[in-house]
Amino acid sequence: MSKSHYPYPPDEFDVRGPEGTPVGVHREPRSGWSSVWPFLLIVVVCGGLAVGIVSFLSDDGEPATPPAAEQSAGTEPEASASADAEGEEPPADGEASEDPADEEPGDDASDAATELPGDPSAANLEASVVVYNDGAGQGQAAAGQGVLTSDGGFVDVAATDAPDTLKGAYEDTTVLYGADRADTASAVAEALGVDPANVQESDDVTASEQAVWVVLRSPVG
Repeated sequence: MSKSHYPYPPDEFDVRGPEGTPVGVHREPRSGWSSVWPFLLIVVVCGGLAVGIVSFLSDDGEPATPPAAEQSAGTEPEASASADAEGEEPPADGEASEDPADEEPGDDASDAATELPGDPSAANLEASVVVYNDGAGQGQAAAGQGVLTSDGGFVDVAATDAPDTLKGAYEDTTVLYGADRADTASAVAEALGVDPANVQESDDVTASEQAVWVVLRSPVG
């Protein structure tokens, strides 16, 4: 359409711009900032991605324990133990110690009762020994005699039934010995397996001029 046939009067939109182009009603000139901010946005996003990738690659997945925490964790039990030690109160005067190490040897009265009265190795194997059967069973006096001669090495051993003065006098098998016969009695008790608590000195044995009596209340062996 030629300008002569343009049906509208001239207005501000027909004025040409600085470069000779008309300024259209739908084409407003763009500002400088509108062309710069997309590039700035790209730079910021790329920088953030780079920092995130570096942080991810450098992280080993396990949180490091601060040195102060390690030191605190390593010294806490020791400190607690020290506090417990300081909090213990000494036993009051007169209280018995519960530590077994504080007990002196020989305090227990049963220690002496569980030891033989003499030295079995110093026994007189020719001394007179009598084995009395007091309800131990038939033939048990002879059995005890055989043990003393074969295992104990005694050469003068007699076997018989217990007299009335000994019947029921002892609950367990007992070894009675005369004066100065503790070693021989210990050897007899050791050979027959008699409890050392049942090895006793007796004036009756001394008066009989024999060395040792064995009162059997249970089978030998």
